Amino acid sequence: MYKDLREYIALVDGIGALRRIDGADPRFEIGGITEVAAGSPEQPALLFDNIKGFPAGFRIFSNATTSSQRAALALGLDPGLRPIDALKAWKERRSKLTMLPPVEVKEAPFMQNVQIGADVDLHRFPVPTWHKKDGGPYIGSGSLVVTGDPGSDWVNASIYRVQVHARNRVTVQFDHLGRHGAIIAKRYWDQGQPCPIVIVNGQDPSLFISGFEYLPEGASEYDFAGAIKGQSIEIIRGPRTGLPIPAHAEIILEGKLLPPSEVTLPEGPFGEFTGYYAADARPAPVMDVEAVYYRDNPILFGSPPLKPPRFHFGLPFRAAGIWGNLEAAGVTDIVGAWQHVSQLMTVIALKQRYAGHAKRAAMIAGANSYMGRIVVVVDEDVDPSNLADVMWAVTTRCEPSEAVDIVRNAWSSSLDPRIPPEARAVGATSHSKMLIDACKPFAWKDAYPPSSALMPDEAAEIADKWKHALNPQK
Repeated sequence: MYKDLREYIALVDGIGALRRIDGADPRFEIGGITEVAAGSPEQPALLFDNIKGFPAGFRIFSNATTSSQRAALALGLDPGLRPIDALKAWKERRSKLTMLPPVEVKEAPFMQNVQIGADVDLHRFPVPTWHKKDGGPYIGSGSLVVTGDPGSDWVNASIYRVQVHARNRVTVQFDHLGRHGAIIAKRYWDQGQPCPIVIVNGQDPSLFISGFEYLPEGASEYDFAGAIKGQSIEIIRGPRTGLPIPAHAEIILEGKLLPPSEVTLPEGPFGEFTGYYAADARPAPVMDVEAVYYRDNPILFGSPPLKPPRFHFGLPFRAAGIWGNLEAAGVTDIVGAWQHVSQLMTVIALKQRYAGHAKRAAMIAGANSYMGRIVVVVDEDVDPSNLADVMWAVTTRCEPSEAVDIVRNAWSSSLDPRIPPEARAVGATSHSKMLIDACKPFAWKDAYPPSSALMPDEAAEIADKWKHALNPQK
């Protein structure tokens, strides 16, 4: 499996999914190209070089895992799997993962270039302003933010956004105080101390995926990344903080996150994964960057939130979690799960065994769908990853007056653009969810008009047998 981001890029190039872009402007243009590419049929990954205003070799990589093919590649799965089969393979593999602690090494390629103190200058890097209304350039749209608990050996390495404000100052936006990074930082601040912190940019995709995982307090994203790769992540200790840093990352910022009582800077706005701006600029904690380390010809990893259906990952990992939740709750005969519109619409496919089977699945899925307003349940002859297939079921099997339920006051977020301003101001960020039963009515499903279409497995078998004729370029 890949050792670092560069080896992953080579793998992406090897399957014909990489496009090289020269001469783009980091102010809006790189973000625009990234968005257009993510929405195109091919959804290629992009490697930018000769960036306007910067020396050749200072590069940006974006759309790393936005296709199901590359998401599978990042997980060590067969990139040729159908999307639903890749998600099923990941669900099954994830349930059996063995966590692998990182191993410490003595050297790291990112120590090839070192800036300390007055030499620190983040403006040397082509940091993009991704969207036209963003509050500034963001070096961290897919970066790991590493902090260590002052009272234990717990190290958190999650994805939080990082905005550049000056040559040696950035802000870190934790989103809310329940985030593990925010919890750790507050423990330092409550003791009147700044929080040691490291920003890791250009980590390999296993760490990127781990940084988005919902791991319990005390669990290590490094251990989870090692489990994905089947080998321990190599780390070295930060010279100034002592925090573990992935040895094969590209660009490292090391320093202290200052208490908000001492200083804050206005962070944002920043375009969110819903395709909207959720909030104006807000005060955020400030990191004093005391040292920067980077590899020769460094690669800045970019994964900005984009308008749906574009998303960080081409496989909806949280759908795999919901699939597992359904099985854990005893809901049998689930044949698939998927999420569309950047995880805002959840679809469950099942083989109906009893009256209320579909409703039971919909209610559990709805309870576990973060910010999602729509849950659809379909029969086993519908591929939940194919939105056209799902809508065929909705429009031919769902009688709205009988098969649609509304659940009120359900789980949402301050990022939800439909939350009224007055509710958002007091933290009332709940919304309603629509549960759509798009299955054949159980009472007379055997009498339902038979479908003329192939079953999903039949269609897959034909596509595999005749791919040389149907897709000769592949």
